[in-house]
Amino acid sequence: MSHKHKVIIEKVFSHPIASNIDWKKLAATLEHFGAKIDVSNANRAHIILDDAELILSLPHHAHELTNKEDVTKLRHFLEAQGITPDSV
Repeated sequence: MSHKHKVIIEKVFSHPIASNIDWKKLAATLEHFGAKIDVSNANRAHIILDDAELILSLPHHAHELTNKEDVTKLRHFLEAQGITPDSV
């Protein structure tokens, strides 16, 4: 695993909740852990990891996730799959 992947996971789990997570780096990190990501025309990312699913709203004009509710959902999703800063 790359140091960059670990940094992204740590950012997802940071306190206070990060509101500037780069989507492309996050997608690469999730794919590294085996996630399948489908992005719809409506800027929604459908993430599948170990039979669990999550749908995130993607930024329309920016490159960063800024919605703290989506980051919180992502955090809980990753925790349920056993991906935390301590486990990577």
